[in-house]
Amino acid sequence: MVSELIRSLGPVRQEPSAVTETGSILVVDDIEANRDLLSRRLARDGHRVASAAGGQQALEHHEFDLVLLDLIMPDINGLDVLVRMKADERLRRIPVIMITALADTDSAVRCIEAGAEDYLPKPFDPILLRARINACLHKKRWRDREQRYLRRIEDETAKFERLLLTILPRQVIGRLNHGETMIADRFEDVSVLFADLVRFTEHSGRIAPAVLVEYLNQLFSEFDALARELGVEKIKTIGDAYMAVAGLPDPIPDPFAAIAKMAFGMIDRLGRVNGHFGWPLQIRIGIHSGPVVAGIIGAHRFIYDVWGDTVNVASRLEAYSLPNRIHVSQDTARHLVGPFALEPRGSIEVKGKGKLETFFLSRI
Repeated sequence: MVSELIRSLGPVRQEPSAVTETGSILVVDDIEANRDLLSRRLARDGHRVASAAGGQQALEHHEFDLVLLDLIMPDINGLDVLVRMKADERLRRIPVIMITALADTDSAVRCIEAGAEDYLPKPFDPILLRARINACLHKKRWRDREQRYLRRIEDETAKFERLLLTILPRQVIGRLNHGETMIADRFEDVSVLFADLVRFTEHSGRIAPAVLVEYLNQLFSEFDALARELGVEKIKTIGDAYMAVAGLPDPIPDPFAAIAKMAFGMIDRLGRVNGHFGWPLQIRIGIHSGPVVAGIIGAHRFIYDVWGDTVNVASRLEAYSLPNRIHVSQDTARHLVGPFALEPRGSIEVKGKGKLETFFLSRI
């Protein structure tokens, strides 16, 4: 029993470390015999191996999973090569094992602090080298996988933000991202535009659904592009109606001129789309200016919307407009005297507001 116990306490035979990871490895050493010996050993283990005779040549290589880097070289020493690699966006994620004849602790510390994964003195133990290469390549695989996941997350986040920008203004998205849960603001000088296609319902009954949707999609995409050019905020579409505002949520220098240019541009782009489809449709537009309340409503398919008398009056003006005419209130007209022509239309009755003087807007 005693003899068996003594045998069990004896030295354990060390099995050679198995190759668990393979990859592309760059061997950097100014001595050709060292490069050849190490390259042959790595190739036998299944690695793809390339070599460089100095630091400058090493910095020209980019596509490797691991670099075995000699510390003492005549052109650029290994520590400087390591520092340059970690400063280069293309090279900084490649792990580096320093291999050197120097066995002092200071050299090892400087290399590790500069970003080396490991440090092996020459002559190195092949089993220890294999184990450390396995460990470095294993960590590199996990880091690469993490980077791929992060890029996927960034791509998906960017897609989500682009989608969100089709629903909400950028400023509002920023506020939500910073933790605001209630978005509600009052704006004093806003111009509200309503537009509606004349006799669209009657015309749509004679058109195939796919063609109808294609027409509206092309037309409203033109309106959306125009709004972005002018700094106008699209609020929503309802059927063949289009609503936009100027002056919120971000202020612009002249919201009144911007909304007027938007209205003229919508008539022009309607003509362009009509020409493509061979359709005769016209549009009515109404604009009123004044204070509004804006905010987000709903938790499912929520929207950014605006409310108030200004919105109601603009809608009323659109309903009383004429085909391909821009019907504006006196509150809007007084801001447009000079750059545009104003033709008195007369007064209209608005519930809760009484009679309002209105005008047709034209280019000069």
